[in-house]
Amino acid sequence: MEIKKAEFVSSFTAESHCPKSGLPEIAFIGRSNVGKSSLINMLTARNGLAKVSGTPGKTQLINFFNINDRWHLVDLPGYGYAKVSKTQQKKLAAMIEGYLFRRSNLLVAFVLIDANVPPSRTDLDFINLLGEHEVPFVLAFTKTDRQKKGVDDSNAEKFLEAMHETWETLPPHFTTSSKTGAGREEILDYIAGILKKKPS
Repeated sequence: MEIKKAEFVSSFTAESHCPKSGLPEIAFIGRSNVGKSSLINMLTARNGLAKVSGTPGKTQLINFFNINDRWHLVDLPGYGYAKVSKTQQKKLAAMIEGYLFRRSNLLVAFVLIDANVPPSRTDLDFINLLGEHEVPFVLAFTKTDRQKKGVDDSNAEKFLEAMHETWETLPPHFTTSSKTGAGREEILDYIAGILKKKPS
């Protein structure tokens, strides 16, 4: 897939406020500081399309981007961010779950996992929640360029092993690096395939 157009549409506070255009949607979500904005910019080849911040938890709205006038890329708030009030945590959780569980336009959610950290209960619990609600998702392991030589993919493999405890069949997964561009073509080809399968 060639991305010829990638433009910010708007930000929304709830699924019910999101666009009624009917365009298919591909969502991206992960724990705070997983490198989501950097990955979105790498995939679209647009530096600065998604705002990169050194402060975890910066994304607190549902952000829509128009891709090729064909589909929407949806940047969701991060989950598992503890450095906000409990009230704000509940608000963000309701926003995320409202979108993922009720959005009929959603084709698939990319769940981003930091390849440099061991499997976390927060990530596994979130994925299990998606499974319980039958939300289609795939995994994208991020920041693979930071891995030490000789231990490539070890945390990704451990994560997939941990999933086997509750999942009989694992979802597709990709290894990515926003710095080197690794995984870009594979993800875009996967999205193109998903879009082709969608009924007109």
